Amino acid sequence: MDIFVLLKQTFDTEEKIVLQNGAVQEDGAKFVINPYDEYAVEQAIQLRDEHGGKVTLLSIGPDRTAEALRTALAMGADEAVLISDDRIQGDEYEIAEILAQYLRDQTVDLVLGGNFSVDNGAGQVAIRLASLLQLPHVASITKLDITGDKALVHRDAEGDIEVIEVPLPALFTAQQGLNEPRYPSLPGIMKAKKKPFQHLTLDDIAGADAIVSKTARLSLSLPPERKAGRILKGELAGQVTELVQALRNESKVI
Repeated sequence: MDIFVLLKQTFDTEEKIVLQNGAVQEDGAKFVINPYDEYAVEQAIQLRDEHGGKVTLLSIGPDRTAEALRTALAMGADEAVLISDDRIQGDEYEIAEILAQYLRDQTVDLVLGGNFSVDNGAGQVAIRLASLLQLPHVASITKLDITGDKALVHRDAEGDIEVIEVPLPALFTAQQGLNEPRYPSLPGIMKAKKKPFQHLTLDDIAGADAIVSKTARLSLSLPPERKAGRILKGELAGQVTELVQALRNESKVI
């Protein structure tokens, strides 16, 4: 099987976000594989071991993203492709279009990715990519079995489970519970240094240089600090009157 894993490098979830001049400061910050993407990497490796084939990691991001890809290679993936270009603005439309342009020239049996990224939480790229490639798509899967040219998946449906069968090739996004991602071993880390690693720009992908982002970030700021709560006192009727006045005159919600 030719399996592609969409991978993104994100801030460590324990990092404190610092803004300066409307931008997130990256100096000294720790970056990791997007946690949900780790489940996708692990599942791809297990499927490769079971059915044979190759696991290719695919990422769009700055040069530092290579570190996350090397970690996934050390986990057991076979090769990696990093698309890095200063012209990429990074909205979900643009990222999905670039990935689609690359994958159209590849042999694809299965595409796996995380349910969403923990930095912006949009969860759009995989859905857009499935539409562009005209692939069946199931999100938030917690189980994946492949038999022949069909995949049987369990999907997390807000506390319930949906069981869905789709033909391959298909695209799935991983939810927590799909598996338990392995840690890179020392031999795996050493092998990762010799595995194929492609660095591409938009000029290396036919038609990609014409793709333009549909949105632009105008500003970025932290939410205002939460004000201390207020305890209403007195008779119940008086409390209700005071609450209504506060909601209308101070909070402006009614």
